[in-house]
Amino acid sequence: MFPIDDDDTAVRTVPVVTYGLIAANVLFFLVELNGGERFIQEWAFIPLRFTVHPSTEWPTIFTAMFMHGGWMHLLGNMLYLYIFGNNVEDHFGSVKYLVFYLTAGVAATFAQYLFNEGSSIPNVGASGAIAGVLGAYILMFPGSRVDVLVVRQIISMPAIVVIGFWIVLQLFSGFGSIAYTDETADTGGVAYMAHVGGFVAGFAIALLFRKRGPSTMA
Repeated sequence: MFPIDDDDTAVRTVPVVTYGLIAANVLFFLVELNGGERFIQEWAFIPLRFTVHPSTEWPTIFTAMFMHGGWMHLLGNMLYLYIFGNNVEDHFGSVKYLVFYLTAGVAATFAQYLFNEGSSIPNVGASGAIAGVLGAYILMFPGSRVDVLVVRQIISMPAIVVIGFWIVLQLFSGFGSIAYTDETADTGGVAYMAHVGGFVAGFAIALLFRKRGPSTMA
């Protein structure tokens, strides 16, 4: 099951912020690959280090949003940002959308942080911010459908089903979660609270600031 696109007939603006975020994530990941473990340790969000030195570690709250644990993690996230982000950006407007995206990412990071303040394992990934985009999308376009490639056939499926598939994708993306959460191992785990925090934040912000009148998509 490979999502291709949703119905963009209602989109009236070029999603420059969404495209910019995708480009920034890809470029930052390439730098991350080149920098290796040293780069990750410097720019990932590490809960214990933030607890001890919040005044110097706060930039990692944002830099960690543009880092990923692997190619599958990156490509899966960027695909979903591409499909769903343009509609949400069009609804909010580019400037508000950028603030919304970053706010959802921060909320996701702190949702995980509150449950794991003593962890020394790096937290990385855009999954929390993208969970926020998906939360907003569900509220704004509840009846929308997404074209999905299944084997050799393209079928239309409810967006909520495709978003559910993104959650499954997070579970099978190797390191690909927003954080390395298993303190007893060298490998990563899925930061469940980060996904929940991002989704809830995105839904709540969209509920608070959405335009009057329901948005409809065929």
